[in-house]
Amino acid sequence: MSKIVIVFHSGYGHTKKVAEAVAAGSGAELLAIDAEGNLPEGGWDTLAAADAIVFGAPTYMGSPSWQFKKFADASSKAWFTQAWKDKVFGGFTNSASFNGDKQVSLIALQTLASQHGGIWVSLGLLPANSKAATRADVNNLGGSVGLLVQSPSDASVEEIPSGDLATAKLYGERIAAVTAKLRG
Repeated sequence: MSKIVIVFHSGYGHTKKVAEAVAAGSGAELLAIDAEGNLPEGGWDTLAAADAIVFGAPTYMGSPSWQFKKFADASSKAWFTQAWKDKVFGGFTNSASFNGDKQVSLIALQTLASQHGGIWVSLGLLPANSKAATRADVNNLGGSVGLLVQSPSDASVEEIPSGDLATAKLYGERIAAVTAKLRG
């Protein structure tokens, strides 16, 4: 069985809810980055032991939160020793707007994985882009690089669109399947 770890920052709880949905599909362990951008005790060891690492961050002002960026910068110690080379990676982001420059955040997560010599897993789902599509449909935001989620700024954690959470679970399943193929 592959070990998958989701390392994420969540400012208001929405990104944590998405991380839980990805974990439901992948069987991953959650590793939260705190409000100061730090991992809990043993967090770096947990990531070192992982077969796959999934990055999750809210998109604030067109990029991942500063707390996630602090973690990303701190990962340079793993980069220097190529500790994460050939691990499987994936990523997701959440913002209040439909676009909200989420693609920029996903590219930042993908670039971080590439800096580490990782193997990135795309979303692998066709978009729900017909006139009949609703927010309850899978991949209704049309992502491909990774998982995109939209949570209106006045929505509670429980109001994340069902289609986005279903997409998150499917993405988790894809990450687990790809990891099993490559690492198994």
